[in-house]
Amino acid sequence: MAKIEGYIPGSFCWAELASKDVDAAKAFYSDMFGWTPVDMPMPQGVYTIFQVDGNDAAALCSPPGASGQWAVYFSVESADDAASKIAAGGGKVVAGPFDAHVFGRMAVAQDPQGAFFSVWQPKQSYGASHGGPLGMVGWVELATPDAAGAAAFYTGLFGWGTKPETGVAEAPYTEWINGGKAMGGMLPMKGDEWKGVPPHWTIYITVANCDERHARALELGAKACVPPTDIPNVGRFSVLFDPQGAAFCLIAMK
Repeated sequence: MAKIEGYIPGSFCWAELASKDVDAAKAFYSDMFGWTPVDMPMPQGVYTIFQVDGNDAAALCSPPGASGQWAVYFSVESADDAASKIAAGGGKVVAGPFDAHVFGRMAVAQDPQGAFFSVWQPKQSYGASHGGPLGMVGWVELATPDAAGAAAFYTGLFGWGTKPETGVAEAPYTEWINGGKAMGGMLPMKGDEWKGVPPHWTIYITVANCDERHARALELGAKACVPPTDIPNVGRFSVLFDPQGAAFCLIAMK
């Protein structure tokens, strides 16, 4: 298994599930991706790290009022500087910046369209070390009603590029480019199927066979949102809600 040794600023670096039922979430994701849950006692409660061969893949917690959703973290050199830029760019700092024990410093924020995300200044932990190829959170995707506005905000905050570089508002799909590499995407929320859905970030987890893992997820109590579907020249994906209602995607790369 590949190991990630660190992240350049602006990179997606960590995914964290806030679940209403920790034990059920441990069982579900362990079965789905071969993740091993490792509990870490904290002053506020237990924080669980999902690992693959001893490398950190993602995390699980159960804060008060957890509604069941995945959170995304992006690496920054300074959480305080990032928080200032978030506010100046029209976003909202919801919590922080604050120290996450000895592991790092962070802030939780909303972009101008309302999607939640976090920034992470590494100290003892830089984020996920599991580099795949399977069971890795390998892609993150923003669904937003204002692609042009979101592009202006995130490129200003993290220095990301976009592909395509022009016509972002009209593009059916836009890739986020950081350090010369695609690290995520943006999907405009157009059409009746998005009615009532708030702007949000979604994670993609790599699997060997999308159809097989999708079927297994349904057997384990998940609900389908988008069935297994081909992405030309990329792979095959599906969108699911886990048994506690958190949305995530499967992706089998070509």
